[in-house]
Amino acid sequence: MNTKSLAAEFIGTLALIFFGAGALAIGEGGLIEVGLAHSLVVIGLIYAYGHISGTHINPAVTLGLLIAGEIQIAAAIGYWIVQFLGGIMGAVLLNVLLPDPGDLGVTILREDVSVAQGLVIEIILTFFLVNTIFNTAVSGKAGHFDGLAIGLTLMFCILMGGPLTRASLNPARTLGPAIVSGNYADIWLYFVGPCVGAILAALLYIGVLKDKDEG
Repeated sequence: MNTKSLAAEFIGTLALIFFGAGALAIGEGGLIEVGLAHSLVVIGLIYAYGHISGTHINPAVTLGLLIAGEIQIAAAIGYWIVQFLGGIMGAVLLNVLLPDPGDLGVTILREDVSVAQGLVIEIILTFFLVNTIFNTAVSGKAGHFDGLAIGLTLMFCILMGGPLTRASLNPARTLGPAIVSGNYADIWLYFVGPCVGAILAALLYIGVLKDKDEG
């Protein structure tokens, strides 16, 4: 198993939670600032680590790529382990370093959003994120702009979904703050929703959108 890839996925997921969830936990900025914190981390790390691990930093993304045959099961399991560990470590650092960590940016539903609505929102948001990943980074059609496209997609997903579900799109983004804060409210939907969305994006790509001459 590639130690470099595992290290990149661990550090990348840690950074996503530390800076992304951290921006939400601090509470000084609004929705745009929180969205930028998440999307800029993703953009930066895609260019820093994309050539090493692909910069999944999201178990749902890894699942989608596994379904599409873009990663082997052994590598995917390794990615999942370090992604969840990175998410937990990111939340631990926030809890230790922030003067008032609050709820650590835990992903929870707005009071007027039902569980069914939240589940479907997470499915849709993650579908669009993983769809962009397939049609830029995986297909190779976006050249050097794949990181920008993926980061911007995460941004518009957060702008819409943030006020409703806090826009997880990422089981590791949810699990870390949930464990450290002890808040497990509706946590299952933040696993099921992103995984279903990623699988749907993978099936669309391999069944419809993938060029026949792609490897």
